[in-house]
Amino acid sequence: MNDADALASNFWAISVFSRSAVYEPPTHYVVPPGSIARGRNPDAKLAIVKDGVHVARPKKSVISDETLPTVDPRNQLNDLTAKEWIPETISVWNQRGLGAGHPDAQIERQHPAPFSFTDVGRLVRFFTKSGQTVLDPFVGVGSTLKACALDGRNGIGIELNPEFAKLSHKRLAAETDQARHDVAQTILEGDARVHLRGIGDETIDFVVTSPPYWSILKKEDHKAKQERIGKGLVTDYGSDPRDLANIGDYNEFLKELASIFGECARVLKSGGHMAIIVSDFREKSKYIMFHADLAQALVDYGLEMRGLTSLYQRHKKVFPYGYPYSYVPNIHNQFILILQKPKRK
Repeated sequence: MNDADALASNFWAISVFSRSAVYEPPTHYVVPPGSIARGRNPDAKLAIVKDGVHVARPKKSVISDETLPTVDPRNQLNDLTAKEWIPETISVWNQRGLGAGHPDAQIERQHPAPFSFTDVGRLVRFFTKSGQTVLDPFVGVGSTLKACALDGRNGIGIELNPEFAKLSHKRLAAETDQARHDVAQTILEGDARVHLRGIGDETIDFVVTSPPYWSILKKEDHKAKQERIGKGLVTDYGSDPRDLANIGDYNEFLKELASIFGECARVLKSGGHMAIIVSDFREKSKYIMFHADLAQALVDYGLEMRGLTSLYQRHKKVFPYGYPYSYVPNIHNQFILILQKPKRK
């Protein structure tokens, strides 16, 4: 037996199956011993677990307290067991939301480009431990702060638009009654470029946000007319000249946005991570690879890419863009840029 075989013999196999509309083969990976129930039962069979995770499990329940899932003592990143950790590293996620009709979605949908707290919660749980501090420099209507409140993290959110800041306060009061009381959520109203100056160096454990996608919300296309204008909902962030979405030149917008994330890198602890949720978009006939442009711009601020997750927005409607004259994509995914501030040597 070679070293690779010896290593493999000490691991349990797990398969993750996709629930997308099209068939995708299962993804196989291995889990280190000690992180899930140990043992090799010849009568083990494959059992379906919520969220599409399949694990080898005995036919009869004989699991004792000693074999329950545990957090590896070497894990300094989060509070996840191996079974919880590994599915989060798959590079394609399905967007999870409450649905437009859910009572707790009514405040969220008042924002023109909301990011679901269920998705941001996955990032918060993966890149922090309980009681740590998370920063969102473009907090909108408070999805990040809601996730922090429910998952036991301290949250700091900065929001330029006063109406959205008020909605964040309202949302926290209305939707986090089951939150832990040993953590605090702070909303700072105003320009992120100003508020970030008041946050000390390396005091933040994790930065997560979805920034403006330049001026794309100014467009009144099929989607805006049907889903926002027709329902009396706001379509953009407003006319404040400090709003990055009101910058006319794309390169200037990118420069200003990168400088804000540069300040976020200053307040981020050494070795800490930053997750930025963005989408590519079209400017007239040109396709803008926003995610790639931003990643490149952040190199100058010492942030290093660690991965790229595609967030599949499977519930979005399809519109007849370009028909019947030219190809125009229905963009049904966002990108999550996973960056890290390198550890000091």
